[in-house]
Amino acid sequence: MFALDRLRIDDPAPAADFTRATDPWALFGVWMAEAEAAEPNDANAMALATAGSDGLPDVRMVLLKGVDARGFVFYTNTDSAKGEELAQNPQAALVLHWKSLRRQVRARGPVSPVTPAEADAYFASRARDSRIGAHASRQSRPLADRATLEAEVAALAARFEDGPVPRPENWIGFRIAPVAMEFWQDGPFRLHDRVRFTRSGDGWAGARLYP
Repeated sequence: MFALDRLRIDDPAPAADFTRATDPWALFGVWMAEAEAAEPNDANAMALATAGSDGLPDVRMVLLKGVDARGFVFYTNTDSAKGEELAQNPQAALVLHWKSLRRQVRARGPVSPVTPAEADAYFASRARDSRIGAHASRQSRPLADRATLEAEVAALAARFEDGPVPRPENWIGFRIAPVAMEFWQDGPFRLHDRVRFTRSGDGWAGARLYP
């Protein structure tokens, strides 16, 4: 579904006892692959939490569109509520919850924009109608009715005709570079298994946690 090419997903250790894993990215690769096989819809759906200068948290569901050892990538309009909050406070937290597997992954850390080349490449991979929709949507702004939105989409479709649909300047990607990652798996009688990895220099320090 998205790039996992930098992750080592053939390490058998996490499958035996994931709390003994030493590389959170390898473990994430294993879990993500299993989620893609098990979840009926959007295994890459994640809750994204941000907070603006007022410190009041905000959270919504987005799609994880890239992951490697640098972090987790999602895309949005910078004029959206989350875009404005990230401009004020470039930090975020995320949760991926896979109900079919009774697992979740949490991460948090500083946020930075992806390169224009990365954003261009992903935007070009989207369906044409989705690219036109990105131009039409004034994300998070008041909308009188759906007919207004549909009229704007139709006008843009006519404007671009069969030509290329360029990426809007305010439509970019953000990368969360985690300073901490936690893996959780459901256990009987609420005795869940948890392991938290904390960034330590160029590596990670892992610690099993009480439920």
